[in-house]
Amino acid sequence: MTKDPPRTPGISSRLINHLKGKLAAGLLVVIPVGVTIFILRFLFNLADGVLAPYIQDAAEFLFGEEGRYIPGLGMIVGLLAIYFSGLVASNVFGRRMVDTWDRLLARIPLVKSIYTSSKQLMQVFSKSGRDSFRKAVYVEFPKSGSYSLAFITNTVLAASGKRYYTCFIPTSPNPTSGYVLILEENSVYPTSFSVEEAMKVIMSGGMVVPEQILSEKLQ
Repeated sequence: MTKDPPRTPGISSRLINHLKGKLAAGLLVVIPVGVTIFILRFLFNLADGVLAPYIQDAAEFLFGEEGRYIPGLGMIVGLLAIYFSGLVASNVFGRRMVDTWDRLLARIPLVKSIYTSSKQLMQVFSKSGRDSFRKAVYVEFPKSGSYSLAFITNTVLAASGKRYYTCFIPTSPNPTSGYVLILEENSVYPTSFSVEEAMKVIMSGGMVVPEQILSEKLQ
């Protein structure tokens, strides 16, 4: 009994496979762009909409009639408010005002947790926060054979002259909490990550990570 020769795909099958492949490739391009536009539009409308009613009321109060509102004006005013807040916080008197404000909010139960967490998160991504993380490294944590991303924050010497590193291991996806380990120099392994790249890996729960991890220890 002879076997039937293998059938070659028909024109319709090739067309369907072609459409599926191109549509899948197109979705990989369109969806990230669409999500980006959606988020940017949401943030613009949110920032613009918060101040828009107050700007319109101020125009009506000053000019005695309902003023025309220009889209985007609320966002510009918001940016100016942030800029002037930075100017105030940069001088001695403004720093004292901010410290007083921090102590006041820290006494309100519900506000305390939200405000403190937000402030800590912003400090992590501020220049001073990034500068305190000298280098991204690997350490064996929480057990031997498993590795965690950590940041070297300081170098200390024992009485014997042996060098140790203080390493901060942030939790994921909230990097404002974590663990501090004091490790020998040979227990800290270099990575190919910059501090910013390592922080992206931690905050994304490992979803944003390079295809290849370069490290002498991880081979």
